[in-house]
Amino acid sequence: MIWKQKPQLEEIQKMCEGTMCEHLGMVFTEITDDSITATMPVDKRTKQPAGLLHGGASVALAESLGSIASALCVRGTGKMPVGVEINANHLKSATSGLVTGTCTAIRRGQSIHVWNIEIKNEKMELVCVSRLTVMIVDQR
Repeated sequence: MIWKQKPQLEEIQKMCEGTMCEHLGMVFTEITDDSITATMPVDKRTKQPAGLLHGGASVALAESLGSIASALCVRGTGKMPVGVEINANHLKSATSGLVTGTCTAIRRGQSIHVWNIEIKNEKMELVCVSRLTVMIVDQR
């Protein structure tokens, strides 16, 4: 298990109050021993002018998942995560419904975490794959 203490979904959702996660409609739906999952609607908040899911919204979902995962891994240690690099490959468009992002660890070191995030549409087709690198620093 990657969590020192497995968090509850309600606790994670509360972390999102008043943030971009809440504004974009992200809802955390599952936490397993080694992953965290959230949905995001494809609607007027997350679409680009052509009516497709905005790539930036996909990246926001990916970074939110990875950053929250890192924060949960280091909570209570006096450390905090800061994103240092993210990339995303947009593989398929989405025009409506929900997309679901699932985040798993590639590496969780003392100073660097690397996360893989896969975002799928309602047909479970891969829409975006992203990799996030997070530096673990002293809490401010």
